[in-house]
Amino acid sequence: MSRNRTIVVTAGIMLSLFLASMESTVVATAMPTIVGQLGGLEHYSWVFSAFMLASTTVVPLYGKLSDIYGRRNLYIIAMALFLIGSVLCGWAGTMTQLIFARALQGIGAGGILPLAFILIGEMFSLEQRAKMQGLFSGVWGVSSIAGPLLGGLIVDKFSWHWIFYINVLPGLIAGALVAFGWRDQARSLNRPAVDYVGAALLTISIITLLLGLMDFGTLNSWVLLAVSLVLFIVLWQVEIRAADPILPIPLFRDALFSAATAHGLMTGWAVFGTISFIPLFVQSVLGTNATQAGITITPMLLGWVAASIFGTRIMLKVGYQKLGLVGTALFTVGTFLLMLLGVRSNQNMMMVFVTMMGIGMGLAIPAFVIAVQTSVARKHLGTATSMLQFSRSIGGTLGVSVMGAALSIRLASNLSASGLDPNLVSQLLDPSPGSQLLINAGVRAAMSDAIHLVFVIAFISALLGLVAAFFAPRKELVEREAEHEPLLISAD
Repeated sequence: MSRNRTIVVTAGIMLSLFLASMESTVVATAMPTIVGQLGGLEHYSWVFSAFMLASTTVVPLYGKLSDIYGRRNLYIIAMALFLIGSVLCGWAGTMTQLIFARALQGIGAGGILPLAFILIGEMFSLEQRAKMQGLFSGVWGVSSIAGPLLGGLIVDKFSWHWIFYINVLPGLIAGALVAFGWRDQARSLNRPAVDYVGAALLTISIITLLLGLMDFGTLNSWVLLAVSLVLFIVLWQVEIRAADPILPIPLFRDALFSAATAHGLMTGWAVFGTISFIPLFVQSVLGTNATQAGITITPMLLGWVAASIFGTRIMLKVGYQKLGLVGTALFTVGTFLLMLLGVRSNQNMMMVFVTMMGIGMGLAIPAFVIAVQTSVARKHLGTATSMLQFSRSIGGTLGVSVMGAALSIRLASNLSASGLDPNLVSQLLDPSPGSQLLINAGVRAAMSDAIHLVFVIAFISALLGLVAAFFAPRKELVEREAEHEPLLISAD
């Protein structure tokens, strides 16, 4: 593409990345107000879960379809679904309507994020890609920080509906920039059949697994987990026989792709799990307010952004494997230090530890993305990139579910052993002045111990991610020549 088209598409990708990644955090500060107006407190978590489930399960399908039908068409569809879902969220009059609208919004966001990085992989050379990945990781970090702050401001100054409506105009601009600026590469007339059976099995398997984890320990959860296991076995058998599987089993024979996918799964589990529970620790155990809890996470995101920009600029000199190994090691040390925190710890200590985690992720994640994009065949670029995004997303989703279940079980056990009323836990989150002074020290200790288990799980996951990084093969990254196929037709 021409330089002007590249600039236009890059601007559109940056804007769409900002919107899609911000939407996963902007709702957090608005949810108390939404529940107050719509009711349905028992469905509180599903506003988050519906978005996460939908956006996670469709990632592999978008990657595969974009390899077949072109990036631009799939990007336009994803953006349209995201914007329609945003409008429906703003129109929601009940919690049920909001949950369904969030699911539709998630289906769109699940395409925007991987397609953005696929477009980067196709637009830029290896050296340019290394620089751009850092920039786009920075956009993700800034949007993650801005999300909760912007959500609170909009709710206070306008109404909660506008946290969804605000997506419409920027989304239309981003979609127009990419639609008019991007030109798909020529594609073969011999398009393979889409593995819809595999896609359906993958989606149902993941949803069943996550539903089982959300209510872990009950008879219903064990049934769902058993069904999920059977579905995954059936999925594996179907994908082995599929002509062009949605789950790229042949790619897993490549040591680099397998290591990067395992690394994404385990580090995604650790980082998204800790991000979800660090505010709870800061607020309930250290006795701070919600604002201070949000401030505690900010250094992690800032460290992630800075390290992404720095790491991608030196990657070609030091090698992706060394950069990924150093970054993951630093991330693992940060999770280990989190396990040392307790009721007598201070907020500044935690901010240092999470900064280490952020820097580690900022060094490791872009390195593996660039390495995989450079090593796979061009026809598998979309599938490979989306699988890396999928591995981190599903890792984060599983991490939050497993850690949440572990927290609930350990907390209930601690309170029962101490003879404490479970209703006392709500006082830990009471923001009223002086309320923290009246809290039973045993309740705070019980919560601290329960969250300690969460941090232990995060450390184990990070350690497994470090093992995956260690086994990533050392190879020199060389830009692949474009493959030539017979019977080519332009996508325009």
